[in-house]
Amino acid sequence: MVNATQAFKRKLVMRCEIKLTEFCVFCLSASLLLSGCMVGPDFVSPPADTADQWLEAGDKRLKTGSGNDRQWWKAFNDPILDQLINRAYQQNLSIRVAGVRVLEARAQLGIAIGNFYPQNQQLAGSLTKVHLSQRAPQAAFSRIFDYAQTQLGLTASWEIDFWGRFRRAIESADADFQATVADYNNALVSLTADVAHAYITIRTLEKRLGIARQNVDTQKENLNIAEIRYNGGTTSERDVEQARTVLANTQASIPSLETGLRQQQNALSVLLGMPPGKVSGLLAGTAQIPAPPAQVSVGIPAELLRRRPDVLRAELQAAAQSASIGVTKAALYPAFSLTGTFGLLSSDVGSFALGDIFMWKSRTANFGPALQWNILNYGQITNQVRVQDARLQGLLVSYQNTVLTAQREVEDNLVAFLRSQERARYLGDSTAAAQRSLNLAMLQYRQGITDFTTVLTAQQALLNEQDSLANTLGEISNNLVSVYRALGGGWQIREGKDVVPDAVKEQMAKRTDWGDLLKPAAQPSPDTKTPSGISWPRW
Repeated sequence: MVNATQAFKRKLVMRCEIKLTEFCVFCLSASLLLSGCMVGPDFVSPPADTADQWLEAGDKRLKTGSGNDRQWWKAFNDPILDQLINRAYQQNLSIRVAGVRVLEARAQLGIAIGNFYPQNQQLAGSLTKVHLSQRAPQAAFSRIFDYAQTQLGLTASWEIDFWGRFRRAIESADADFQATVADYNNALVSLTADVAHAYITIRTLEKRLGIARQNVDTQKENLNIAEIRYNGGTTSERDVEQARTVLANTQASIPSLETGLRQQQNALSVLLGMPPGKVSGLLAGTAQIPAPPAQVSVGIPAELLRRRPDVLRAELQAAAQSASIGVTKAALYPAFSLTGTFGLLSSDVGSFALGDIFMWKSRTANFGPALQWNILNYGQITNQVRVQDARLQGLLVSYQNTVLTAQREVEDNLVAFLRSQERARYLGDSTAAAQRSLNLAMLQYRQGITDFTTVLTAQQALLNEQDSLANTLGEISNNLVSVYRALGGGWQIREGKDVVPDAVKEQMAKRTDWGDLLKPAAQPSPDTKTPSGISWPRW
């Protein structure tokens, strides 16, 4: 009779376990069928108002076909500039920080993907020595007051993604990840432009220093002539003092130019990831201001949506925020989860032993679904959804403003580039005229036809025109660099390369287990924004 009862119990337990397993499979299948249901809006790229053409599109110096600014610095045909930009890309520390932030965002995406799977898992074990009170209620039914118990088991809880909360979180994290990549690309745009600006400014200051020193030599000769004529009694001491005044004034401009030159060299050193003072050897060569090409390719305004990383970043930030609405809105609906525990338990009571824990009879288990629903939240969740939606609307407007600002920057720098070329043309004519005027004044002064004031006036005019011309030539090239920066060119220098140098990755790998996230294959293509979607967690 006892054996028949035990056999019946075993069959009953097995049937319960089978039914429970079938129920779990049913719940899992239902969750997968309902996984297409996601609350919250699906992101749609906001409209952007762009002009059909640039305001200066009719100028023959501009080419408005498909823009080609991937390595725009090569248009200056300056090998030293090419070398400096390549070195800055390899060594700049701010770029390395931006690259590490890409890895950080990739790890955050991995966290979001992991949340899609069973969220809580715990493997636990214990060995407990128990002493029961002899006056406790259970003492009336049992005389066992001291015993040991050992337990080993696994507990798991899986909130089913009925409403797409976890998938929206993955969508948001993926957009944040891509926005971080856009930040990295935008940092490269700024870096290449900053290096070019610093280099052109250095060459411009070197040119202005050369002009100032050349004029100092000329003015010293004029002072010598004035002193000779004064000592010979053919002129007054006033001519000598005027010559000294002009000479000292020109000499006084040199320290300011030298200060600016040193500061620009120091700035370039930092951009190259080098201590100040070590850049001089890289600048060896003829100190010529890089000249722009005869025709510049600028594309059309609509291309800014594709070319500028900051525009892409603004769009991706809006996409991440759009997904956050769904994450918050899912809290309005009931959360379904599956919870289960399976373990082994044994004690040393009676004929039992702690070693029996590994016997099949020592198993203990419980499984079942759970429901949680915040039905009375007093409008808190609804207003949180509204907060998220307001933030989205702000980011959509910010995106549109970013597009308009990008167009304004291009237009501003285009007109500055074109008009500075015209200014340089006029300054070239005025410099040539000032040189001829000085030559005539010196000839007439030596012949006694005119006074020394005319010579000094001509000298000052020539110096001013030469300095203005050199400065304007630098402005032309700097304005063109600003045009390329506004067009969003230069980040393509990283295509086919990793966002983090190997030396940095080795250092990080020694400190922390990064799995395969340090491999280039785990990082995005420079110009892709295709969501990676749900994948297996990265352990």
